[in-house]
Amino acid sequence: MPSRRNFLKISTAAGFALGVFPVFANQSKSENKALKAHEQPIAFLRIASDGMVTVTINRLEFGQGVNTALPMLLAEELDADWSRVNMVHGNAHPAYADPMFGMHITGGSGSIKHSFLQYRELGARARAMFIAAAANRWQVDPTSLRTDRSKVIAADGRLLSYAELVDAAMKLEVPTHVQLKKPAEFRIIGRPIGRINARDIAIGQQQYGIDVRLPGMLTAVIAHPPVFGAKLTSYDDSAAKKIQGVRAILKIAVDRGGEGLAIVADGFWQAKQARAALQIEWDSSHVEKVDSKRQLEQYRKLSKQAGNQHFKQEDAVIAKLANAPKRIHAEYYFPYLAHAPMEPLNCTVQLHASRNQAELWVGTQMPGIETMAAAQALGITADAVQLHVQMAGGGFGRRAVPTCDYVTESCHVAKAAQAIGIQAPIRTIWSREDDIRGGYYRPMHVHRAEIGYDDKAQIQAWDHTIVGQSIVAGTPFEGFLIKDGIDSTAIEGMRDPYPIPMRLTVHHPKVNVPVLWWRSVGSTHTAYVMETLIDEIARSVKIDPVAYRMQQFGDRHPRHSTALQLAVEKSGYKKRRLPKGHAWGVAVHESFETVVAYVVTASVKDGKAVMHTATAAVHCNFAVNPKTIEAQIQGAALMGLGMCLENAAITLKDGEVQQNNFGEYAVARMTDMPRMSVHIVPSAEPPTGIGEPGLPPIAPAFANAIAQITGKVQRSLPFDLTT
Repeated sequence: MPSRRNFLKISTAAGFALGVFPVFANQSKSENKALKAHEQPIAFLRIASDGMVTVTINRLEFGQGVNTALPMLLAEELDADWSRVNMVHGNAHPAYADPMFGMHITGGSGSIKHSFLQYRELGARARAMFIAAAANRWQVDPTSLRTDRSKVIAADGRLLSYAELVDAAMKLEVPTHVQLKKPAEFRIIGRPIGRINARDIAIGQQQYGIDVRLPGMLTAVIAHPPVFGAKLTSYDDSAAKKIQGVRAILKIAVDRGGEGLAIVADGFWQAKQARAALQIEWDSSHVEKVDSKRQLEQYRKLSKQAGNQHFKQEDAVIAKLANAPKRIHAEYYFPYLAHAPMEPLNCTVQLHASRNQAELWVGTQMPGIETMAAAQALGITADAVQLHVQMAGGGFGRRAVPTCDYVTESCHVAKAAQAIGIQAPIRTIWSREDDIRGGYYRPMHVHRAEIGYDDKAQIQAWDHTIVGQSIVAGTPFEGFLIKDGIDSTAIEGMRDPYPIPMRLTVHHPKVNVPVLWWRSVGSTHTAYVMETLIDEIARSVKIDPVAYRMQQFGDRHPRHSTALQLAVEKSGYKKRRLPKGHAWGVAVHESFETVVAYVVTASVKDGKAVMHTATAAVHCNFAVNPKTIEAQIQGAALMGLGMCLENAAITLKDGEVQQNNFGEYAVARMTDMPRMSVHIVPSAEPPTGIGEPGLPPIAPAFANAIAQITGKVQRSLPFDLTT
């Protein structure tokens, strides 16, 4: 993962500086200046007169459960009454930057990993301040006091609630050093705890960014060009303007240098109907018109050519390929994939012309960069932009776009509307069709592998080529994530943990299709290739795939071995008889410093692959909230399973995306979900990432089971059992 110094470089390149945002108006004058903003309890903790404890989270909550896990960490060390704990989102204030990276970001499965100590120390500092305030009031030695469930308790039984002490406590100097609890003392973290907002979600009362309602608010939709980067030639909006409720039709700049038309109306339906009534001619003569079939052939040709080389020290072993007793030649194809979150993209903008200020309501993974992008689009200073982070209904990376496309376009709409006298707040919404056709996909990839090995499955040489767009080229991340012409996110998950003499070369063609990280980034394709090929080697010499992996791990990768052993044990792998036509499948992969192993069972029914059971074992070190971890693994597994389903692909013809909605673009549904169990390897080590690692190994485990049945490896996703 990138270092904090490198992320500070990104911050500067993106125009975001930690110092541009004002400090909190109510911050105490006696604030300890030795502590940084993200170490100050006053920015993260509010206690009301009724005893309600509100914790501010420094991440976007969009389904991963940080709205509960982060407050758990603070509440644990605070000794808070958990039944009286709530949360709110932070904003672009410096306090809410990632303490490791120094910028505002939710991503890389780093929320708990990076804030584990931060939130515990925040709670411990606040607890020490409450004890000090009580000691001052009672005139006793602070060491004679203890805390429990939001109360300070004296040796003689006297009690003072945190609510009674909060005013005095927050005026005290914040302690620099605090003593944290030992694991044996934990009473909140480490336990399976339901999400703070679970009831609101269950009964439909949870508010998301798309639910923002402001007085006099209007709604806008945008007619985007059908080919990325195309411009307007001409348009006829006469029919659209006749639709009741339409306020304006505005020409605006859209992503990738293109042009579009924004329809501003009283509501979404009127705006959408008006957009359908527009007659538009587009000019795409200046941009590439991508065709997926032609692109695949180009990628295949590139995979046979010399490219930028990784693992250069392994050049010499390639000579061994020709003399290897056994050989595998394999080509893999992975299509573009859409993020397709349940809540489509949206952003509400209120311009305050009299004060030259703006407010935004948006679910974003990068509020600091989005604030700067909004300021630039609106032509105002960053400290004149107030961004309200909203809970989001999924994202999987799509709400962390370096170009800030949907926020920037929303600001263009609001500014153009203001120029013709519209002062109302405007909520710009992407429909499901807009979202799926709107770009920023997981890149299309082709892998080519040539492997030489012997009768004992000892790999002698492995020559591997990857072809796919870089997701960081042309972004502030390029400077340190591209080395020797290779995007490191494209090759993560290659080779390790297997001791393979590998030469790896990479091509990054430039294509007129916007691409982005997708849940688990490069591991979405590298894990599939590595784990299906490892299985294929084992099967070809009749070695059990679990035993073969254990042999490869040896004593060098104990976390991989432990996770795989646990999955095998809990699944009953080869200890129970499977129904006729069913087979076992195994895969294990590390991403974001977490190892996940799957043992699945599957069959082929009516020409289609069906997964029946999935047993997951997770080594993520200390489990802050086992219930959240279980949910994340289940959700990631379902999303990874979706990669295997028919029509799970974004394709283009004449530059236009061919899929519009879930009728053409398949996503996994509950009916596709196997019977699943999740098991966590016990550990007291600091936690590692969890939001993404559950995805990569599920598809190869599924493919390996199907290969056991059919004798054929699925070299492409989605599965195609007809060829």
